[in-house]
Amino acid sequence: MAKECSFDIVSEFDKQELVNAVDQVKREINSRFDLKGSNSDVILDADKSITITTNDEMKLKNILDILQSKMIKRSLSIKILDAQPIENALGGNVRQIFNLKKGLSQELAKKIVADIKNTKLKVQASIQGEQVRVSGKEKDDLQAVIKMLRGNEENYSLPLQFQNYR
Repeated sequence: MAKECSFDIVSEFDKQELVNAVDQVKREINSRFDLKGSNSDVILDADKSITITTNDEMKLKNILDILQSKMIKRSLSIKILDAQPIENALGGNVRQIFNLKKGLSQELAKKIVADIKNTKLKVQASIQGEQVRVSGKEKDDLQAVIKMLRGNEENYSLPLQFQNYR
């Protein structure tokens, strides 16, 4: 009897790398001439959100650019940032909150399952909470699914990772 092979499709981020990226942004804010003395701050709130507070929207955009570049250098996708509207803060400052997206939503999971079924490969995809499990008898079919999903990654609103390949 043939053994079933499987892997899980998830969307997560490395928390420690995110902490390091935010720390690097704080250091750069203190050293950059255009941001010195601007009362700017970047706060990581328990892996749920990142809050940027500064004097004006121009500086906010500069800090966001720094944050995104630090995230990319640390292999974190900027797709995990869910930007909220810019709001006024105390003292004439502006604030923007970026919620951190983690886990596959039901709509995204259904889209991934539909894309896998459209490949006509002999694999089964099932939604299990915030992840999708793909199983099949041939490892080549599973690798073809991974290759297809990596090729279509721009169609998904979150970065995808593949775990528990066995």
